[in-house]
Amino acid sequence: MDLILENVLEQLYKFDNYKITKNDIKNALNKDILDFKDLRALLSEEALEFLEDIAQKAQKLTRKYFGNGIYLFTPLYLSNYCNSKCVYCGFQSGNNIVRAKLDEKEIKNQMEQISKSSLEEILLLTGEGREYASAEYIAKACDIARDYFKVVGVEVYSMDVNEYELLHKSGCDYVTMFQETYNKQKYSKIHLAGEKRNYEYRFNAQERALKAGMRGVAFGSLLGIDDFRKDAYATALHAYFIQKKYPHAEISLSVPRLRPIINNKKINPKDVNETRLLQIMCVYRLFLPFANITISSRESVKFRNNVIKICANKMSAGVNVGVANKGDEQFIIDDNRSVGEILKMLKEQNLQAIMSDSIYAG
Repeated sequence: MDLILENVLEQLYKFDNYKITKNDIKNALNKDILDFKDLRALLSEEALEFLEDIAQKAQKLTRKYFGNGIYLFTPLYLSNYCNSKCVYCGFQSGNNIVRAKLDEKEIKNQMEQISKSSLEEILLLTGEGREYASAEYIAKACDIARDYFKVVGVEVYSMDVNEYELLHKSGCDYVTMFQETYNKQKYSKIHLAGEKRNYEYRFNAQERALKAGMRGVAFGSLLGIDDFRKDAYATALHAYFIQKKYPHAEISLSVPRLRPIINNKKINPKDVNETRLLQIMCVYRLFLPFANITISSRESVKFRNNVIKICANKMSAGVNVGVANKGDEQFIIDDNRSVGEILKMLKEQNLQAIMSDSIYAG
């Protein structure tokens, strides 16, 4: 077994064997550098009593390392065809939705329109499966994106190193990969068919991307699928071990919660209310102070507006989670604001929109 995976699973296995005390939480709050015990303590239910202190410390670190800057980006879904059956996802194979895939002309047209908003970072997404969206197809999309954007990322199926190399040579900067849940048993129960069933292959995607030359990688669990505290703990450890092995890499963390999908409006994050979500985000900031923390358009306008003042330093704007106007959505979002509305909000809160801080070397 891969050493990083072994370390994460070992810590996850021990999670329930530790009893958290108020002294553990207070000690963690008095530290500048947190260890694994501190991470467990601050993610605990008991730590909610100290949430104000946690948030204040997280806010200070966010302002220290990121100032008042908030990075903006938008997703572009290239295809919603999928060969995997993941019970929580609107794109899952067998779900009765309108399927679509953009051709090169449509990709270019979409990027032209998005670039007019002044955004300089784009995230390209597809469903699972090479037969629907090959590595060559995604690479071509990255190449087109380079004409319009300074930062290009992908959130697609897990790839081999040579495929990530192709994307990188075509202009891709970073790779986002969500493990969904780190509980191997639960993972197998909710991924019923398709390539995504391979837990270990998906887990190691970020490392393969970095070996291929990517500048950065992003991590996340789909909070609400399983015990959200364990998944938050494992996500933070996964990112920590990767950063330790690849210190040059830019690390990002996302906190997506379950959202309703077409044909299943009952899907919602089990036990993960906004207070607990804020706790997770603040603890991520304390444990990995230099990491980007992204807040999704899955969340409410009010919550997003608040967390960017405390711990998040990156957010999406002008989001469409369908395939242009051709294909149905992956999930239902809560914040539908345009780029202009997001920019206005940031200005009102004395925050600075950052479209890009990168220079592409080719």
